[in-house]
Amino acid sequence: MTNVEETEERPPPVAGTRVVYLGPVAPHWEVQHLYGEQSIIDNFRTRTHARLLLLPPHDPQFRRNRERVARDAERENLELEWDLGLPDDTETSAKAQTR
Repeated sequence: MTNVEETEERPPPVAGTRVVYLGPVAPHWEVQHLYGEQSIIDNFRTRTHARLLLLPPHDPQFRRNRERVARDAERENLELEWDLGLPDDTETSAKAQTR
């Protein structure tokens, strides 16, 4: 038996969004619509706010919830950008895309 890895080609993203850190005063996050259908982004925004609303980026729970948001964007076929307001860093890059 041979183990053949199938590479599934994903279609282009249906919408684009940017998650922006607003600062230390709650609400900490804003989900911006970049392109695509507004209703898709609105639904994604609701789920993202439920995961991140009261979490600043330095909170330990943020890393887990950020991964959940990224998986959600991948399932919905959304292009996702992060703007954490920090200088470029390997851990918290200013732009992390999910397709």
